[in-house]
Amino acid sequence: MEALTAEDLTGEVGAALLALNNAHAQELSWLEPAKLAAMVDEAFLARRVGQGDALLIAFDQDAAYDSPNFLWFRARYDRFVYVDRIVVAEKARGRGLAKALYLELFAAARSAVHARVVCEINADPPNPASDAFHAALGFAEVGAAVLQGGKAVRYFERAV
Repeated sequence: MEALTAEDLTGEVGAALLALNNAHAQELSWLEPAKLAAMVDEAFLARRVGQGDALLIAFDQDAAYDSPNFLWFRARYDRFVYVDRIVVAEKARGRGLAKALYLELFAAARSAVHARVVCEINADPPNPASDAFHAALGFAEVGAAVLQGGKAVRYFERAV
């Protein structure tokens, strides 16, 4: 796992990470290069594995970020770390990369004196693999919403 900076997003690495994200746009949301760079700049923690094997971007409560899911948590918690996106390429699955990224995030959140890491998982369309993965890591459901366009999500938190 390597720290990810906006400078890393130029060239092959940036193209690979953008392609990885956009291949999973249904679960994550589509990004343009400038938006990905802005997110990485604003992130509490941004990590990648390889050139495009895995990606994690997380924000804390102070981020200048307008995602409705992030804002749902900001309205309810004073301090938190929000996982905006985590994705592992098909070719890299089964190697424990997502779990390793989360363990690094949990450690960083503890070091920054955060009590919780939060995220959302699609309810409609469903994402059973993500449900099982997050349950195994100890996440518990704390709410739900239907977003503009009809996408339904469930909100989760895990104490760190």
